[in-house]
Amino acid sequence: MKKIIISLFILGLGAFLFITFSQQKKTVETKKEEKETVLTEIELEIKNSIFQETFEEAKEIVDQMTLEEKIGQLFLVRYDKNMVSKYASYHPGGYILFAKDFQNHTKESFKKELERNQSLHRYSLIYAVDEEGGYVTRVSRFPAFRKEKFSSPKTYYEKGGYPLLEETEKEKALLLKELGIDWNLAPVADLSTNPEDFIYIRTFGKEKEEVKELISHMVTYANQNKIASCLKHFPGYGNNKDTHTGSAIDNRSYENFVENDFIPFIGGIEANVPSILVSHNKVMSMDENLPASLSPKVIGELRNTLHFTGIILTDDLDMAAVKEYTEKSEAVTLAIHAGNDMIITSDFIPMVEEIKSAVEKKIIKEETIDQAVLRIMAFKKMYQEE
Repeated sequence: MKKIIISLFILGLGAFLFITFSQQKKTVETKKEEKETVLTEIELEIKNSIFQETFEEAKEIVDQMTLEEKIGQLFLVRYDKNMVSKYASYHPGGYILFAKDFQNHTKESFKKELERNQSLHRYSLIYAVDEEGGYVTRVSRFPAFRKEKFSSPKTYYEKGGYPLLEETEKEKALLLKELGIDWNLAPVADLSTNPEDFIYIRTFGKEKEEVKELISHMVTYANQNKIASCLKHFPGYGNNKDTHTGSAIDNRSYENFVENDFIPFIGGIEANVPSILVSHNKVMSMDENLPASLSPKVIGELRNTLHFTGIILTDDLDMAAVKEYTEKSEAVTLAIHAGNDMIITSDFIPMVEEIKSAVEKKIIKEETIDQAVLRIMAFKKMYQEE
């Protein structure tokens, strides 16, 4: 009788534990389904984007971030070593470096400076530089980093075709990675065959189909060497003047962009370029009121027409072409509204405060910031070595 009672007890306990476990499993599965439903509504586009491999890691990080930390990540700040300690408390996404930041450095001293900077920041910084080659070089112009500066990609291509272009782009990527730089704001995807154009000297100077093929190769070389590339200057610079010094009004037809200027950008997107920089040109056929960098219509062309899923960033909002249309504080709100993920800025802290105020006033939804920061953190995870 005692054995029967014990057996019944064991059977009852087993049944109880089975039911309990089943209920717990069902609860976990229900919560998982609820979580997936949220992803479907808010983040599915990013989960299935160019950054899909690093999405889950990025999501875990973003879920733990405060609003202030997320706002800071939206900015690629013009580097000033004397301001890094102050900037750190605002959690910048990264820094953009210029020639002065490499001057008087060796490779070793430069790397140590970047390592010290990282120790002040909670989240990983990404460093960007414009090392196009030729007319625009920030690093290789100094003998401490390379015996002679990189020539333009056009020069290498015309001298030795794709083999020489690939060789020099690999060398460039390895140099930047060695220094702790993960993001090269190049190549220039603009079309120009007229030496009189402001942008010509920085382009390949070829026709659209050849430039498309060249841009595709440039992006591939960068990805193969784990350096993030960036196409610029969307939607295509054309023969417009320098937007650093004033506004540039582009009166070309929309069809002209679709049939010509978009073509090299499509080549880069097909090759999985992770980022695209938008110009400050005012493109009348797309938006008569705002520069491209602040225009939801122009950003919409990138997202909806060209189906680009990577990082969209503005040129520096402190440039003259922006000032002619809006105050800097308003510009950053417009830029986020337009759909940019990152803002290049020389005026970091006031812009952070402006975005914070815009969220508090419900001018900008926190969800909008979350989506941008998800892309940013997934982008970093993809290109930064552990």
